[in-house]
Amino acid sequence: MAEQLSVPRHIAIVMDGNGRWASKRYMPRIAGHKQGVDALKRIVSACPSRNIEILTVFAFSSENWSRPVEEVSALMDILAMALSREVPKLKRDGVRLRFVGAREGLSERTKAGLEQAEAATADNSGLSLNVCFNYGGRWDIASAAARLATAGTPITEASLSSALSMAFCADPDLLIRTGNEMRLSNFLLWQSAYSELYFSDLLWPDFDEAALDAVLLAYASRERRFGKTSDQVSGNSAATT
Repeated sequence: MAEQLSVPRHIAIVMDGNGRWASKRYMPRIAGHKQGVDALKRIVSACPSRNIEILTVFAFSSENWSRPVEEVSALMDILAMALSREVPKLKRDGVRLRFVGAREGLSERTKAGLEQAEAATADNSGLSLNVCFNYGGRWDIASAAARLATAGTPITEASLSSALSMAFCADPDLLIRTGNEMRLSNFLLWQSAYSELYFSDLLWPDFDEAALDAVLLAYASRERRFGKTSDQVSGNSAATT
């Protein structure tokens, strides 16, 4: 990517289309989820060279528990396998891994795996990788509001923002959804208020470095105004009509 292009500091991705990718190939859905892990590895590796500092991905929503028991169980197995295989490399590459979402209801094995992975990479200062697991945007907002109410803290935009599960990092500049679906699906509802949105026709296992570069090029052509006019953003004091 050319140096003069605007680069998003924080990218969030809804990794959609694993099951459909597998179904198109007459394979079990879980095969698509395994390929999805490989796609995530590609994008994690690609981010630092493109000056992306934070990557947040939607791995498992609070609504995904309603999927068939066999699929949920297989997803938990894939998570355990991915943590075992990939955390050492993430540690070597300087990636800091955080899991965002409710820990209540998770098995002790799963909770221990998440905690160990976070601890292993806690001192890293490279790419910040946030994995939203057992996460929902409405849960995030409601939980933050409940904590503030319990503490007797007035609920304002500032206090609520500081109480959300991802208050430790900047809001996403760019939110990508693969799989040719055009909705947020309860992902980062508060944090994405002014994110640029990009919907890709590609199923997640097919999303690669070239696809990422195409999205970044599209992002660089946009103007982020945050409710202001173009003249205000560019520093021109003239009012638009």
